[in-house]
Amino acid sequence: MLRTLSQQLLSVVTGSYVSGTYSIVFVNCPNEQIARDIARAILDKKLTASVNILPKASSLYYWNGEIEEATEILLLIKTKTSKVHMLSSYIRLVHPFEIPEVFSLPMDQGDVHYLKWLEEGMAEE
Repeated sequence: MLRTLSQQLLSVVTGSYVSGTYSIVFVNCPNEQIARDIARAILDKKLTASVNILPKASSLYYWNGEIEEATEILLLIKTKTSKVHMLSSYIRLVHPFEIPEVFSLPMDQGDVHYLKWLEEGMAEE
């Protein structure tokens, strides 16, 4: 947490982007309605400023010792790295899967204007 705060402070002071300040969170959903419901809820809670809903990803995975196949909807959620834990906890509460797929990757670089827009979109009112 201290590392995240120091990254944010450096970013504000220098006006430059510090790698890892923002993350992309990946979440698979069983259908488009659940994906939209989760996307709207996390936008309302200011846990993200932007969610892409990618249709019909084919998934193969082990479940209870068997190989399963499913068609899922992928959410790409852009957020501050400092919000990933809260976002993941919320998704676990509302997601219908017993073990929802939730993982994140830090953003290495990004357009300064886009990143500023992300920050503003998650600002508490």
